[in-house]
Amino acid sequence: MAILLGNTPKGDNPDVLKVIVLGLRMPRIVTASIVGAALACAGSVFQGLLQNPLADPFTLGVSTGAAFGATIALIAGIASGMAVPVAAMVGALATLAVVLLLAKERQGLQPATMILAGIVVSTFLSALISLMKSLDEESLAVIVFWMLGSFGGRDWTHVIFAAPYFILGFIAVLAYARDLDLLSMGELEAKQLGVPVHRSRLVLMTASCLMTAAAVSVSGVIGFVGLVVPHIVRLLQGPKHGSLLISSAILGATVTVLADLLAKNILPTGEELPVGVLTTLIGGPFFCYLLWRKKRSGHKAIL
Repeated sequence: MAILLGNTPKGDNPDVLKVIVLGLRMPRIVTASIVGAALACAGSVFQGLLQNPLADPFTLGVSTGAAFGATIALIAGIASGMAVPVAAMVGALATLAVVLLLAKERQGLQPATMILAGIVVSTFLSALISLMKSLDEESLAVIVFWMLGSFGGRDWTHVIFAAPYFILGFIAVLAYARDLDLLSMGELEAKQLGVPVHRSRLVLMTASCLMTAAAVSVSGVIGFVGLVVPHIVRLLQGPKHGSLLISSAILGATVTVLADLLAKNILPTGEELPVGVLTTLIGGPFFCYLLWRKKRSGHKAIL
């Protein structure tokens, strides 16, 4: 904090401290915040839009598409600079385009069809990733580590790369928060209340996938943040999406930063755990607890 305020503790080299704080730690914290906020916000949208309490930012296969793009870059040996995040972003957006194309019907985009298309595309891409890993064992460790999710080595270029996509997507979903409230009650009810269902669904879906793609492209796969955080916020303040999206973004950023801090310091040997592994290990049991709590309270749905 002293460095950020322009003050340097006595006896410390100011140049070294600035490099450590502003050049290493701050971009990592900001990147983790963007990723957590994007995943939690996207999770809130998917759960309301698809009317599925188990939906998360990876439901439509966007994360698998990002992993596929990153895998191609790593195997091709172009892992320097921003090559991997760019390849991951391209893979995620291409996957989204394929899923939307497969899910498009005469009646527009239907939630059930989108989920099915996402599962099919994700499964196919996962098989391709496994094939590429088996054919190139030299890149296996790097690919696996990237897919496990980490903020190690992230700098301001990663922040600059991901931030615009998150900001654009976040503004879009906030603008359509009222439509999302009505869509979460059902398509027929939303139509009767004057919601342009197909347009709103497409905008919300695209914006959420854009945020997810930006997050995954700079961090790898960070599990359970987009699934658990919206549930926690919904239990605390209700289902209204205007405030839910903002609170989910704040809590998601906080959870991800804390998970990264824990991943760096939990092992006594000083080794760093992948953040995605840690969030899954913590998020899985916690989500089971939420299910158990809801079951005991007599509610039929988490939403």
